[in-house]
Amino acid sequence: MKFAGVAVALFVVGAGLSAEEKIGSVWESKPSAWEQLAEGQKDQVFRFADGYKAYLSTARTAEASTRELIRLARDAGFSEFTQAGQAKPGARLYVNGRDRALILLVVGSDPIVSGSRVIGTHHDSPHIDLKARPIYAAGGFALFNTVFYGGIKKYQWANRPLALVGRVDTADGKRVDVSIGLKDGDPVFVIADNAPHSDKDLRERKYTEVFKGEELDPVAGSVAAAGSSVVGQVLSALTSAYGIREEDFVSSELQLVPAAPPADVGFDRGLVGAFGQDDRLSSYCAARAVFDLKGTPKRTALAYLSNFEEEGSVNNTGARSQFLNTTFARLVAAQRGSGYTELDLREALRRSEAVSADTNDGVNPLFPGTSDPTNAARLGNGVTIKRYGAGFDANSEFIARIRALLDRNGIRWQTQTPVVEGYSGGTIGGYLSAEDMEVIDMGVPLLSMHSPFEMSSKVDVWSFYRFMSVFLGS
Repeated sequence: MKFAGVAVALFVVGAGLSAEEKIGSVWESKPSAWEQLAEGQKDQVFRFADGYKAYLSTARTAEASTRELIRLARDAGFSEFTQAGQAKPGARLYVNGRDRALILLVVGSDPIVSGSRVIGTHHDSPHIDLKARPIYAAGGFALFNTVFYGGIKKYQWANRPLALVGRVDTADGKRVDVSIGLKDGDPVFVIADNAPHSDKDLRERKYTEVFKGEELDPVAGSVAAAGSSVVGQVLSALTSAYGIREEDFVSSELQLVPAAPPADVGFDRGLVGAFGQDDRLSSYCAARAVFDLKGTPKRTALAYLSNFEEEGSVNNTGARSQFLNTTFARLVAAQRGSGYTELDLREALRRSEAVSADTNDGVNPLFPGTSDPTNAARLGNGVTIKRYGAGFDANSEFIARIRALLDRNGIRWQTQTPVVEGYSGGTIGGYLSAEDMEVIDMGVPLLSMHSPFEMSSKVDVWSFYRFMSVFLGS
């Protein structure tokens, strides 16, 4: 009774505290990931960040990421998996998922049915798509007609240079790659805001409706010519540059993305600022971890880069597809030969251990009250183990094994649990768990998540790569 009374008293005292007033514990005394670096490791952190920024400069879409990582994979000695005879221990292989998803793997010394190590990521990011009929006239201008993709704050996309990137596929079988706005001297496209001199009627809009979805239409052109409208001039310019017609936009995948290149943030250059870090950050770390594996791991190591996670991993290149399962089946069949059964595939999946890697929201110095400070992840404090509750967590024994792996390798880690009833979002972890894999959700924190210019700590990015390397190779 005495101990029960103490517990109740503590609960009552704590119940009235706000999130900002909750008292920390041993976590507050831990050194940051920067402070834990050994001699020479800071140079490694910055070199890794340079490669990461170079990748982000090119990988503005999931398809561009796939293309760039295949290029890097080939440079690292990887070959496309096309024949069963390739699936031998030590083989370094990749599987192209319709140019928009990618699996990179190193075949282990043990049969794949005995288990594997998987890192699952997604390399799509919130952006703005063109509609099927994407150009219209308004107020003497030609505007792009758009629909946004993923969870964005719409007002953040106005008044900033945007680039048009993607592909057009024509009825005669031709593929046309489009990139306008990323090179010096290219034109850019801008969503025009209203001046403070004339926006009286707009000022009462809610925070989420400063711009509405149908208002995210950037200027595509402004000059008409004799005998042609402004829209006609824009279409003529596209035809001249790319040989495409207006109806070809129906079979296109064209995205408007921020034109600004990645940059260091702060005098100390400790942060990377760039578009698309959710979740090309995890994708790059996973790819590099597979590229940099030495020798033949005991268990087959895979990096699985899926698409369309920001809208639920739909489509045949998303994590809901059978792309990963099919690749597992091909590997198992290659090793089993004519004795392959469906049960072999199920056993291979059941015995797999997977990290669902995705970035998470970090404590914002301007808005700390949106996080629970006792359980929130902070930039510069290393890798995040995500604990959501509500049945989304990994098994406690798997979390313990991951903790031990991090501690043995001196990798700084922290945890993340969002404010109760104040969180929305998801990862691909549920789709991996549905295949009976052992799955844990992990990541690193970002500032300005889902904005056109997200920020990450270089030491967190490097720490995540280090963790992935030891996870795949251990």
